[in-house]
Amino acid sequence: MNQVQSQALVEHQLLLKLCRKCPDMNPPVVTGQPVASKVLLVGQAPGEMEGKLGRPFAWTAGKTLFKWFASIGLDEHQFRQRVYMAAVCRCYPGKNPKGGDRVPSDDEIRRCADWLDKEIELLAPELVIPVGKLAIEQFMDVDKLVDVIGYEFELKENRRWMDVIPLPHPSGASTWHRTEPGMSLLARALSLIKKHPAWKNIV
Repeated sequence: MNQVQSQALVEHQLLLKLCRKCPDMNPPVVTGQPVASKVLLVGQAPGEMEGKLGRPFAWTAGKTLFKWFASIGLDEHQFRQRVYMAAVCRCYPGKNPKGGDRVPSDDEIRRCADWLDKEIELLAPELVIPVGKLAIEQFMDVDKLVDVIGYEFELKENRRWMDVIPLPHPSGASTWHRTEPGMSLLARALSLIKKHPAWKNIV
């Protein structure tokens, strides 16, 4: 990626961090580093600690996620330096009164979608890794995770073709990735990522 494109990415994040479109969201906006990468990770939304620590996947789920990526060649520091980290929504949604974090509303997802669309335009990623059902749903219809985890999809977004390899959410509250068939499907998905040319170029 040339210097002009890299600068455009930095300017994009400066605008993104100023966004306050969603009154029920809890700023600050959480972003990864403005790394010019052909690999794009898309999470769901930051948790309470991510805003305080200033980076995505900074807490418990992140520890699990980065163990997965370490198993295929990149530790957490390397990953953050070489993969662009985005999300469906960029601010903490707040707590759900019934427990856990609130799921962003359809309106909030729509308002934040422009930022992700712009990042796809700027990066022209060759590999997209959506993490968790909400993130996966932004790229394809999902009924059950078993239908998409462990598979590679070729999709056209903003007039560009890219490969999408979904992962389950690494939440400690979820048993999906720790029981079968989730464990085997996760291993298969990570194997697909490891073999992908865009991943090989950054490891």
